[in-house]
Amino acid sequence: MKKWFQGGIPWILPGLLLSQHGYGQFTLGAQLRTRTELRDGQGAPKLQGTSPAFFTSQRTRLMAGLNTYRLKLGLTVQDIRVWGQDASTINRTTTPDNNGFMLHEAWAEVLLTDTVTKDRRLALKIGRQELVYDDSRLLGNLDWLQQGRRHDALLVKYETAVWTAHAGLAFNQNKEYAAGTVYNPVPPGNYPANTNGGGAYKSLEFVYVSRKFRQSNLSFLLLADQFPKFHIDSTVTPAQKKWEASVHNRYTTGLYYTGQYNNLSWTAAAYYQGGTNSSAQDVSGSLLTGYLQYGFNRRVSAGAGADFTSPDFDPLYGTPHKFWGYMDYFYVASAFGNKGLQDYYLRGKWKPGSRFTAGADVHEFFSAAAIAGNGKRLGTEVDITATYTLTSMIAFEAGYSHFWSTPSLALIKQVNNASGNNNWAYVTVNIHPEWLINK
Repeated sequence: MKKWFQGGIPWILPGLLLSQHGYGQFTLGAQLRTRTELRDGQGAPKLQGTSPAFFTSQRTRLMAGLNTYRLKLGLTVQDIRVWGQDASTINRTTTPDNNGFMLHEAWAEVLLTDTVTKDRRLALKIGRQELVYDDSRLLGNLDWLQQGRRHDALLVKYETAVWTAHAGLAFNQNKEYAAGTVYNPVPPGNYPANTNGGGAYKSLEFVYVSRKFRQSNLSFLLLADQFPKFHIDSTVTPAQKKWEASVHNRYTTGLYYTGQYNNLSWTAAAYYQGGTNSSAQDVSGSLLTGYLQYGFNRRVSAGAGADFTSPDFDPLYGTPHKFWGYMDYFYVASAFGNKGLQDYYLRGKWKPGSRFTAGADVHEFFSAAAIAGNGKRLGTEVDITATYTLTSMIAFEAGYSHFWSTPSLALIKQVNNASGNNNWAYVTVNIHPEWLINK
């Protein structure tokens, strides 16, 4: 494969580009990731008597990057689909809903300080990009989801060996208008635009500051997102939302702390959320989280943690699959009754060698608010995963999860005649080669 890049057109093009603009590095990459799933109550308790779903989804990505004097460029195109989704003779021009091809990333980063200044760095990054901060709880690329998450944004980055300070800005519009800035936040297909199932933001601003210490790190986040106001037009049947130019403003702020001492490591975070959300509701919510882990040796580690989110809190644009159970019952695509969440969990990891890793998590879930006529307990989830790395470019992953749900969970998830036993299993093949070309 390397010989093809050395002798073929993909080698000639970056070579010509770099020869015109000085020395640099050009990277090419690809990813083919398939995930075969058995869903038997994933996302919500299944109905009694329903049959499991079984399918294979595939992510196909092509990536290219350029790193040269005071400039970095990144490009990722991807195609996301389910095997058999398209007939082999489908006319994709007239069936746009089946078109899974999209531009995931396209950004440029310009270094504003001189390259000889080694102790500080000021840069401007602009374009379609992933926003990933801290543990991805509030801002993450949602890589578990085949299509992932990205933002069209401008980012100013100031970094030293100890400090990191980023300021970001995004402003969304549906198309090029001749007048006005009215924005329809409901994307085609009515897919949810954020973690908790809401519409897309019209604009977003954030400031992130992080300070490294000897064995720990402390960061601060202040994020504001705005959503278009609306009114109900009852002159049409059925009544419809009409979007306005003015906005509701919501803000989220808090601290994240992580550290390590010998074999003991920990994370803790606290966030507050206020303002008005996309549904025109005033919010005053909080998120508290803490996790403690101990490494017994190089092979075995275990930890315990607890999360609390109040009913008003929305975990923004993070990666909930990483935290609140792999079966994605909470804060994934749809709300769950605005009752908030308590999650108490144990986590274990076993790594007998460099290629194989296995893990097991146990979650006990409760609502944060009372549920009329029912208790707060929502259920218990067990997640078991195993990963085997064949080479640096090829990896296999498998997992099984079981959720013992309660009537309280079925009530807030609005599932009648729900089963108390729910299952989910998957097998993933991840092929991800990369090539580095120096010129």
